[in-house]
Amino acid sequence: MKRDRLKALRPDPNKFLPLCPDFAIELRSASDALKDVQAKMQEYLENGMQLGWLINLQDQQVEIYRSDRTVEVLHSSTEISGEEVLPGFVLTLNGIL
Repeated sequence: MKRDRLKALRPDPNKFLPLCPDFAIELRSASDALKDVQAKMQEYLENGMQLGWLINLQDQQVEIYRSDRTVEVLHSSTEISGEEVLPGFVLTLNGIL
């Protein structure tokens, strides 16, 4: 979450923050139904997430969720970028997918 958004909330360190992060990664586990995890990612978008990755090991793909476009599905990528939300951050997928 960007620092300016966090400061605007004036968080109480003793309570759970009622917020959605700017960036999220979901790793689909063997027990997760794909539609349920996809619905969670859509809910994050509806609540302010700017960029999200759904790493789907079962189908060997990554779904990229962005606030300003449709979901992009990558099948054979070796890395993904944090784009403008996390400039300079790159996740190497070798060994993951």
